[in-house]
Amino acid sequence: MIIYRYDAFSNVPNKGNPAGVVFDADTLSEAKMQAIAKVIGFNETAFILNSEVADIKVRFFTPGHEMNFCGHGTIATIVALKTKGFLQDKKTLNIETKAGILPIKINSNELGEEVVSSKLAPAEFLNFTGDVNELAKAMGIEKDEIDTNLPIMYGSAGIWTLLVPIKKLESFMKMKPINRSFPDILTDKPRASVHPFCLETFDPNVQMHGRHFSSPFSGTKEDAVTGTASGLMAAYYAKYIKDSQHISIQIEQGQEIGKDGRVKLEVNYVNGHYEIEMSGTAIYVSELEVCI
Repeated sequence: MIIYRYDAFSNVPNKGNPAGVVFDADTLSEAKMQAIAKVIGFNETAFILNSEVADIKVRFFTPGHEMNFCGHGTIATIVALKTKGFLQDKKTLNIETKAGILPIKINSNELGEEVVSSKLAPAEFLNFTGDVNELAKAMGIEKDEIDTNLPIMYGSAGIWTLLVPIKKLESFMKMKPINRSFPDILTDKPRASVHPFCLETFDPNVQMHGRHFSSPFSGTKEDAVTGTASGLMAAYYAKYIKDSQHISIQIEQGQEIGKDGRVKLEVNYVNGHYEIEMSGTAIYVSELEVCI
């Protein structure tokens, strides 16, 4: 079968975050979806199915397990559907995911590219109670490189990750994660990923920089550009840094591993929750043939 590779959060091939997209996946068993994702080896592969409650259903698989939601996989999926003509002139739709039914908007930017916006699940935060020294070692840095003026927090917008504030951008280049150590350190959420971030950036036009180290259960080591974790960064920025009920920011990621992605985020505090909208582009790269 054919898997379409799209690189999300970039308009340059091989610079965003690659995702596999599989059309007409209703005939595939969960075991076959998992096997395909493992063979492809991307951080996520998205499988498009029919839905009884939304316009489409999408399931997301890492090489190691299924995910409730994937930001870059969603961007890749919608751009693939749009550019292949499945959505025609449709500008809005709802997608069914294991994180809930999420609204999608599609617009064109000044370059004529499709820009996809997706609501994420409302942000949740939980205090980190683990050993900060061991956490630093697991990221390959020293404890004093962590910014203790800001809280280390678990966050979820559909998927749990640990947000770790870092003082300086220079720390990111030397990070060498020991992913297998994460579950013993993240005792409250042992299947969570680790997402260090800082307010220094390579691009002066963006507001935050991050890296994303995968849970060892996922079968990958690092995610190049992450939509959901970036959304959490934006909600964290609104809550813990700016104390604001509305922000619009842009986040960069991937520079340390030869990528260069951008995620646009809008955060609004509504009814006691930080609601997040993530936006980005994707570009077609190639077709991959897999036999399972």
